Amino acid sequence: MPGFENLGTGGPIIAVLAVLSLLSLTLIVVKAIQLWPARSGGALRDGALAQWAEGERAPAQAAVANGKAPADRVCAYAMQALIDGFKGPALMAELTRRGNEEFAAMNTWIRVLELIAMISPLLGLLGTVTGMIQSFQELELAQGSANASVLAGGIWQALLTTAAGLLVAIPAAVGAALLAGRAEAGAQAIENAVGRLMLIEERGAH
Repeated sequence: MPGFENLGTGGPIIAVLAVLSLLSLTLIVVKAIQLWPARSGGALRDGALAQWAEGERAPAQAAVANGKAPADRVCAYAMQALIDGFKGPALMAELTRRGNEEFAAMNTWIRVLELIAMISPLLGLLGTVTGMIQSFQELELAQGSANASVLAGGIWQALLTTAAGLLVAIPAAVGAALLAGRAEAGAQAIENAVGRLMLIEERGAH
C-alpha cells in the first residue's frame, strides 16, 4: 500500500476512512461484549417465574437478581416492587421506563456504526471524483502529450478511495445490523419476562 502522500487528493480521504475503520471495529468489539448477555438467562427466568407462581417470591427474586441480562434486572425490580406492595398502573409505567432505559443503553453507539456505514462509501466516491478531476486536469494541461501510464496511475489512485470506502462500510453495516438485532432480542426478553410475571400475578390475585 503506497503512502498517503502518493495518493494525491485521495490521501486525506483514505486517512479519514482509516480512522473510521478503526472506530468502527472498536465499537463492534465493545458493543458485542456489552450485548453478549442480552439474550441470556432464559432458563434462569423460567425457573424464577415457576417459583413465583408457587408462592416462593423471595427465592424467585433473588434468583433473577443475580442474572446479568437486562431482562433479569427489570424482572428483579418488578418482583421486588410486587413484594413491597407496589402495583397497578404506576408500577407498569415504571417498568416501561426501565425497559426503555435498558433498550436505549443496548442501542448506544449502534447509530454511529450505521452512520459510518452510510458515509464511508460517499467519502470513497468523493475521493474518486476529485481524483478523476485531477487526472483529467493534468491530461488537459499536457495538451495530449501525457504519458498513458501516468494517467492510468492517477485513475487507479482515485478508484482506490471507493474500494477503501466499501471496505469500511461493509463491516460497519453488518456489525450494526447484527448488534441491533441482538438489542431487539434483549428488549423482547424484557417484555416477555415482565408480561409473564404480571400474568402470573394477575392469576394469583383471583
